[in-house]
Amino acid sequence: MRKPLSLRLLIDGLLKAVTYLFSSVSFITLGAILVFLFNQGWSLMNVDLITYDYESNVYLATIERYEEPGNFPATQTLESSVFYSEKWGLGIEEGIDLLGQPSIIIAYIHPDSPFETLVNKSAVGPEQFPLLKEYLISKISYNDRATSLARRGAERMIQELDSSNSIFELEVTTKGGGIRGSLITTLWLIGLTLMFALPVGIGAALYLNEYAKKNQATRIIRSFIEILTGVPSIIFGLLGLAVFVPLVVSITANTSSPATGGNLISGAMTLAVILLPVIIRTTEESLRVVPNEYRYASLALGASQTQTTFKVVVPNALPGILASTLLAIGRIVGESAALIFAVGSIIRDEVTLTDKSTSLAVHIYSMMTDEPANIALSSTIAIIILGIVLVLNLLIKFISYRFLKGRLGAQV
Repeated sequence: MRKPLSLRLLIDGLLKAVTYLFSSVSFITLGAILVFLFNQGWSLMNVDLITYDYESNVYLATIERYEEPGNFPATQTLESSVFYSEKWGLGIEEGIDLLGQPSIIIAYIHPDSPFETLVNKSAVGPEQFPLLKEYLISKISYNDRATSLARRGAERMIQELDSSNSIFELEVTTKGGGIRGSLITTLWLIGLTLMFALPVGIGAALYLNEYAKKNQATRIIRSFIEILTGVPSIIFGLLGLAVFVPLVVSITANTSSPATGGNLISGAMTLAVILLPVIIRTTEESLRVVPNEYRYASLALGASQTQTTFKVVVPNALPGILASTLLAIGRIVGESAALIFAVGSIIRDEVTLTDKSTSLAVHIYSMMTDEPANIALSSTIAIIILGIVLVLNLLIKFISYRFLKGRLGAQV
């Protein structure tokens, strides 16, 4: 029996409302995540975060010259937030370090200030070093009064500095908390993984689409490839720990830099296995969209199948292959679970191929497992990863657009 028009309109309206409701929930959820990340992490976003090391050095030092302090008026206009001691020629202010923690930051040093050059009293580091603006001051100890501590604030530290005529030592911390090492690790992983995965993945796709017979065996192979795309990445991490880590350790045993555990090479091998199904499927789809007429025309002109494949089919499928490569890079940047097993979660500033390190995604894991969890820095790194993925997606769309435009132009 045909439903009345009013009932059909009511059902259509309800279905449309439900569709709008569910789509709104997805958009609102995504928007809430982005708002949270930018609200928590945007304040720490700066160039120093990318260029500085994670580890900071702590030096106990004293001033090089021991004569009485003098009069050092500032040679430039200082911000209102800077507290300046003309007696010692030092200006400091309260700020936030790269880890998001409150600290006392050196804002200005007079060219003739006794603080211009410090003598290192620590067991490590240079004998002398200049006091740079990016350094942090933890405390200043005097011979004639109590110690000034950073937790009491910059204003009180300057007041106590002005009331003293003799400095015993000061504790200086180099600026740390940067992600330079993790960024370098991520770049190494991208390069090594693509070096391992692209030749194998593209070669497998060429075989399946251009050379393999269309029979039950190739269908089973394709089924296995599709199954691999759904395997959790942590399973591949176990594979990397059980197979690739011992393999790299044995290969590098007699080299100048032997591996003793998880390392970048084993991590790249693990990621290559994860990416193979994605590269094979996307490359094969790119090869399929190349019209068969191109193949027939090349063969009719006397070219062999290999010549046809590499001189006709592959160049026309190149935009799709590049798109699959960019998708693979995005997966490498965002992968974490497998790398925790295959590489490790130790944040390193000095990156070597045969040692542990962390990618940007694993850096977030390390920050969130601290006590307490560093949500601000984790959100900042997440914004960087999202930016990289966004750029890759835009590149994919641009390549696809240029390819389609070229194809349509050629047909016209």
